Amino acid sequence: MLHVVLLNPRIPWNAGNIGRTCVAVGAKLHLSGKLGFGLSDADLKRAGLDYWPLLRWERHENAEEFLKRIDAGNLFFFSTKGSRSLVEARFPPESYLVFGSETEGLPAYIHKNYKDRIYRVPMLDGVRSLNLSTTAGIAIYEAVRKLGLPVSAGR
Repeated sequence: MLHVVLLNPRIPWNAGNIGRTCVAVGAKLHLSGKLGFGLSDADLKRAGLDYWPLLRWERHENAEEFLKRIDAGNLFFFSTKGSRSLVEARFPPESYLVFGSETEGLPAYIHKNYKDRIYRVPMLDGVRSLNLSTTAGIAIYEAVRKLGLPVSAGR
Protein backbone atom coordinates (compact mmCIF):
# COMPACT_ATOMS: atom_id res chain seq x y z
CA MET A 1 0.00 0.00 0.00
CA LEU A 2 1.11 3.54 -0.73
CA HIS A 3 1.08 5.93 2.24
CA VAL A 4 1.03 9.72 2.19
CA VAL A 5 2.13 11.58 5.32
CA LEU A 6 1.43 15.24 6.02
CA LEU A 7 3.54 16.71 8.84
CA ASN A 8 1.92 19.66 10.58
CA PRO A 9 -0.43 20.53 7.70
CA ARG A 10 -1.85 24.04 8.06
CA ILE A 11 -4.30 24.57 5.19
CA PRO A 12 -7.41 22.37 5.09
CA TRP A 13 -7.89 22.71 1.33
CA ASN A 14 -4.41 21.33 0.66
CA ALA A 15 -5.06 18.39 2.98
CA GLY A 16 -8.41 17.94 1.25
CA ASN A 17 -6.88 17.90 -2.24
CA ILE A 18 -4.23 15.43 -1.11
CA GLY A 19 -6.88 13.30 0.60
CA ARG A 20 -8.94 13.25 -2.62
CA THR A 21 -5.84 12.11 -4.54
CA CYS A 22 -5.32 9.35 -1.96
CA VAL A 23 -8.90 8.17 -2.50
CA ALA A 24 -8.34 8.20 -6.27
CA VAL A 25 -5.31 5.89 -6.07
CA GLY A 26 -6.15 3.83 -2.98
CA ALA A 27 -3.43 5.34 -0.78
CA LYS A 28 -3.69 5.85 2.97
CA LEU A 29 -3.31 9.37 4.38
CA HIS A 30 -1.50 10.00 7.67
CA LEU A 31 -2.00 13.35 9.40
CA SER A 32 0.78 13.89 11.88
CA GLY A 33 1.75 16.59 14.33
CA LYS A 34 -0.08 19.88 14.84
CA LEU A 35 -2.95 20.47 12.42
CA GLY A 36 -4.10 23.90 11.23
CA PHE A 37 -7.70 22.70 11.01
CA GLY A 38 -10.22 20.59 12.90
CA LEU A 39 -11.37 17.07 12.07
CA SER A 40 -14.99 17.28 13.18
CA ASP A 41 -17.70 16.56 10.60
CA ALA A 42 -18.56 20.27 10.47
CA ASP A 43 -14.90 21.25 9.92
CA LEU A 44 -14.49 18.70 7.14
CA LYS A 45 -17.70 19.75 5.39
CA ARG A 46 -16.72 23.43 5.66
CA ALA A 47 -13.44 22.61 3.90
CA GLY A 48 -15.32 20.80 1.13
CA LEU A 49 -14.18 17.36 2.17
CA ASP A 50 -17.48 15.59 1.62
CA TYR A 51 -15.74 12.45 0.34
CA TRP A 52 -13.73 12.09 3.59
CA PRO A 53 -15.68 8.91 4.56
CA LEU A 54 -14.11 7.19 1.52
CA LEU A 55 -10.58 8.02 2.68
CA ARG A 56 -8.41 5.59 4.64
CA TRP A 57 -6.60 7.79 7.10
CA GLU A 58 -4.93 7.83 10.47
CA ARG A 59 -4.04 10.58 12.94
CA HIS A 60 -0.64 10.64 14.70
CA GLU A 61 -0.04 13.20 17.44
CA ASN A 62 3.77 12.86 17.44
CA ALA A 63 5.35 12.89 13.98
CA GLU A 64 8.86 12.01 15.13
CA GLU A 65 7.71 8.91 17.02
CA PHE A 66 5.47 7.82 14.14
CA LEU A 67 8.33 8.06 11.61
CA LYS A 68 10.72 6.12 13.86
CA ARG A 69 8.39 3.10 13.59
CA ILE A 70 8.80 2.94 9.80
CA ASP A 71 11.75 1.35 8.02
CA ALA A 72 13.85 4.29 6.75
CA GLY A 73 14.12 2.63 3.33
CA ASN A 74 10.37 3.09 2.93
CA LEU A 75 10.44 6.83 3.70
CA PHE A 76 10.56 9.43 0.92
CA PHE A 77 10.61 13.04 2.08
CA PHE A 78 9.90 15.95 -0.26
CA SER A 79 11.42 19.41 -0.12
CA THR A 80 12.74 22.06 -2.48
CA LYS A 81 16.00 21.51 -0.55
CA GLY A 82 16.16 17.85 -1.53
CA SER A 83 19.43 16.69 -3.04
CA ARG A 84 17.82 13.93 -5.13
CA SER A 85 15.26 14.19 -7.90
CA LEU A 86 11.91 12.41 -7.68
CA VAL A 87 12.87 10.82 -11.00
CA GLU A 88 15.62 8.87 -9.17
CA ALA A 89 13.30 7.46 -6.48
CA ARG A 90 12.82 3.69 -6.36
CA PHE A 91 9.68 3.01 -4.37
CA PRO A 92 9.20 -0.24 -2.43
CA PRO A 93 5.62 -1.56 -2.11
CA GLU A 94 5.10 -0.02 1.37
CA SER A 95 6.31 3.49 0.52
CA TYR A 96 5.61 6.50 2.71
CA LEU A 97 5.68 9.85 0.88
CA VAL A 98 6.23 12.53 3.51
CA PHE A 99 5.50 16.25 3.09
CA GLY A 100 6.10 19.13 5.49
CA SER A 101 3.79 22.01 6.27
CA GLU A 102 3.01 24.75 3.79
CA THR A 103 4.62 27.42 5.97
CA GLU A 104 7.66 25.66 7.43
CA GLY A 105 8.43 22.68 5.20
CA LEU A 106 10.05 19.64 6.76
CA PRO A 107 11.19 19.87 10.39
CA ALA A 108 14.92 20.28 11.09
CA TYR A 109 15.25 16.77 12.59
CA ILE A 110 14.28 15.29 9.20
CA HIS A 111 16.95 17.29 7.36
CA LYS A 112 19.43 16.03 9.97
CA ASN A 113 18.36 12.39 10.31
CA TYR A 114 17.10 11.59 6.81
CA LYS A 115 19.15 13.88 4.54
CA ASP A 116 19.77 11.10 1.99
CA ARG A 117 16.01 10.39 1.81
CA ILE A 118 14.91 13.91 0.77
CA TYR A 119 13.71 14.32 -2.81
CA ARG A 120 12.63 17.29 -4.89
CA VAL A 121 10.23 17.62 -7.78
CA PRO A 122 12.24 18.75 -10.83
CA MET A 123 11.46 22.25 -12.05
CA LEU A 124 13.13 25.09 -13.90
CA ASP A 125 15.56 27.38 -12.10
CA GLY A 126 13.95 30.48 -10.70
CA VAL A 127 10.79 28.73 -9.53
CA ARG A 128 10.81 28.84 -5.73
CA SER A 129 8.34 26.02 -5.10
CA LEU A 130 5.04 24.41 -6.03
CA ASN A 131 1.89 24.30 -3.94
CA LEU A 132 1.89 21.44 -1.43
CA SER A 133 -1.07 19.64 -2.98
CA THR A 134 0.46 19.97 -6.46
CA THR A 135 3.78 18.56 -5.27
CA ALA A 136 2.04 15.72 -3.46
CA GLY A 137 -0.06 14.91 -6.54
CA ILE A 138 3.04 14.73 -8.74
CA ALA A 139 4.89 12.50 -6.25
CA ILE A 140 1.87 10.26 -5.61
CA TYR A 141 1.25 9.60 -9.29
CA GLU A 142 4.95 9.01 -9.95
CA ALA A 143 4.97 6.41 -7.16
CA VAL A 144 1.77 4.84 -8.53
CA ARG A 145 3.34 4.68 -12.00
CA LYS A 146 6.62 3.18 -10.79
CA LEU A 147 4.91 0.68 -8.52
CA GLY A 148 2.47 -0.34 -11.25
CA LEU A 149 -0.49 0.11 -8.93
CA PRO A 150 -3.88 -0.72 -10.43
CA VAL A 151 -5.29 2.71 -11.26
CA SER A 152 -7.61 2.58 -14.25
CA ALA A 153 -6.95 4.87 -17.23
CA GLY A 154 -10.67 5.28 -17.79
CA ARG A 155 -13.93 5.21 -15.91
